[in-house]
Amino acid sequence: MFKKAEPVFALIDCNSFYASCERVFRPDLAKTPIVVLSNNDGCVIARSYDAKPFVKMGAPYFQIKDHLHRNGVVAFSSNYALYGDMSERVMTLIETMVPSVEIYSIDEAFADLSGIANLDALGRKIRSHVLRCTGIPVGVGIARTKRLAKLANHTSKRLQTETGGVVDICDPFKCAWVLRNTDVSEVWGVGRRMKVHLDSLGIKTAMDLATSDPTMLRRKFSVVIEKTARELAGTPCLELDEPDPPKQEICCSRMFGRRLTELAPIKEAVAMYVMRASEKLRAQGSVCKKIRVSIRTGMFNPEEAKYTNGVIVDLPYPTDDVRLLTKVAVDALYSVYRPGFKYSKAEVLLLNLCKPGEFTDDLFPVSQPLGATNLMGVLDKINNRWGRGTLRSASVPANPDWAMRREMMSQSYTTKINELWTVGRKQA
Repeated sequence: MFKKAEPVFALIDCNSFYASCERVFRPDLAKTPIVVLSNNDGCVIARSYDAKPFVKMGAPYFQIKDHLHRNGVVAFSSNYALYGDMSERVMTLIETMVPSVEIYSIDEAFADLSGIANLDALGRKIRSHVLRCTGIPVGVGIARTKRLAKLANHTSKRLQTETGGVVDICDPFKCAWVLRNTDVSEVWGVGRRMKVHLDSLGIKTAMDLATSDPTMLRRKFSVVIEKTARELAGTPCLELDEPDPPKQEICCSRMFGRRLTELAPIKEAVAMYVMRASEKLRAQGSVCKKIRVSIRTGMFNPEEAKYTNGVIVDLPYPTDDVRLLTKVAVDALYSVYRPGFKYSKAEVLLLNLCKPGEFTDDLFPVSQPLGATNLMGVLDKINNRWGRGTLRSASVPANPDWAMRREMMSQSYTTKINELWTVGRKQA
């Protein structure tokens, strides 16, 4: 009778992911501090390690622009198409090297390494392979539970020179050292408020939490903190998650690059958001029965009049047809638009999602024509092959002047054929 292998988890986490993506295609910035900005170049949402001494996360760009320039920090607008594509490449490589993977976020993945020998060597192989094939540096933390793997990964980055970016704490002695030398605030699941409560109980380090009475923690706080303590003590409470079920709602919402007062550009924005939402709808193989359209003004400028409104519309039949969804959404916009306001945002929400054939209707329901289903399939195939927006609704402009401000955005090196990375000989 075979003995079941002890569980072993790895957390593979990309280092300063957004900044690393920018550096892959800009080797001249290998030693230059980098920050990446939010939508409309609003605030800092990502920093390279060497940029952290100069700027705090969330700092408004307009306030720190000159400060960054004086300190040689280069700012980039968010290039989500590039980051998403690079993430897919990294995750695909990881999936070829381990038995099973849970993609936790755009730059993190848990892997099940149970029963595998020489874990440190595997971690270094993963790190080397991902770096060589994508240019993205990763840290690898290996441990008996997912929370310990998180701590191991944190240690791999904190002590990168000493560890080479890979830390295996399956050994009890190494695990105890990491627990003793990690503040409790660094533990996955312990937020700022919880740290204050734990401090009042004398729980200062991860080791303090691991050796606390889990029953008392559950009674005083919650089952989440109890499981956190048990995981730190080496008892697995979290398994690798199964793939997420299809979403029950799909939302597409964006801030405009400038305030809009006329209806025409808002209609264009709504049409574009419908296109994005319908792509996600078809990608998960669903149709929707209702759609909600809403618009609002800026809510924080005391000198601007405030207005927000939305409407839910029933569709004639469950559909994923972008043409029908666009028509219904634009028609609905007329009922909520009011002249005289400066609009800053629109939102499209697809509701009551289900799989084709799963909905219940009357005896003679109207259903989506087969021709529309086939057309949407062709639309998606063309856009998947030649890039998003190659084929789109006529009401969606190619380069709208109301689009998000991204004045410092890098090229879409991997997703647009006219922006591919080029290498030229330097002129003498």
